[in-house]
Amino acid sequence: MGKRERENEDEGPSRGGSAPTIGQQTSQIANKIVRGAKYAKLKHEKHKSKKKQRAMRQKELERAEALGIEPPPKPVPKTIENTREKDETTVQPDDAEVAADEDQDEFAEHFTRVRPPNVLITTSYKVTGLMYRFISELLETLPCATYYKRQGYPLKKIVEYAKNREFTDLMVFNEDRKQINGLLLVHLPDGPTAQFRLSNLVLSTDIKGHARATTHRPELVLNNFDTRLGHRVGRMFASLFHQDPTFRGRRVVTFHNQRDFVFFRHHRYIFEERQKKEKGQKEKVKVVKARLQEIGPRFTLKLQSLQKGTFDSKGGEFEWIHKPQEQETSRRKFQL
Repeated sequence: MGKRERENEDEGPSRGGSAPTIGQQTSQIANKIVRGAKYAKLKHEKHKSKKKQRAMRQKELERAEALGIEPPPKPVPKTIENTREKDETTVQPDDAEVAADEDQDEFAEHFTRVRPPNVLITTSYKVTGLMYRFISELLETLPCATYYKRQGYPLKKIVEYAKNREFTDLMVFNEDRKQINGLLLVHLPDGPTAQFRLSNLVLSTDIKGHARATTHRPELVLNNFDTRLGHRVGRMFASLFHQDPTFRGRRVVTFHNQRDFVFFRHHRYIFEERQKKEKGQKEKVKVVKARLQEIGPRFTLKLQSLQKGTFDSKGGEFEWIHKPQEQETSRRKFQL
């Protein structure tokens, strides 16, 4: 980022009545050379002040450790996540109304273990070797999934075929110009249907030091699906996995929502016994350390639409559609 770009970034209005930024303090100076010199001086003073504050905090921390008292609390930096604008559809953990609705929604049979997951995976009409490698790794991630070649069938016929064969979910991956760029997820037999944009795909073979998947059922972790829409999307993802994972396999699949981007990761736990020297002890002791080893694949999903019922491109009723001009009015407001 260049000097002029930093000036433009700092010249925005101060948020929440906070102190004016350096760009705001110097924006009224007409002379470019004088303005630049003033900006550099204020920037240098701010840097010195921050350095001094860090040194003071470090001294207080060392003093607290020496006296055996509780150290001062660490300052919490402001981020887009912790300054998120409150959404009226955010679900509280003890919301009885939401719990009652979810007990009767399309995924209720899955969570009551009436219908175990049985997933059908297919693709767009023309695919490359990249898609076949991706599907192969996905089948290892989802032990309850089955792959069928598209063979020119329209999606509506595939949906009917999957219903008749008692599949619980349909996943259709799209490829365009040798790039896998989309996912259509249909919950059967009554929907809903979610369409996602898929990006940043990395196969297991491209992950350094990756592990190999086993046939055990993985654990599932869903993070930050806080709104009513987020709950619905999270339950769609959860319906793809068994409710009783095989913990012996030490596999875990994560759907992490951050700023309405859903990050998919696949890891396994590794427990290692190491020798470690504790404080106040002369000899090393054995400790067990846990870490994660990525299996793959990894990719990112962005919700584009959520449709009631199964796939219907013409007469379908949509619960939610991504409209950037209307919904993305603030960087700190999210839908999921």
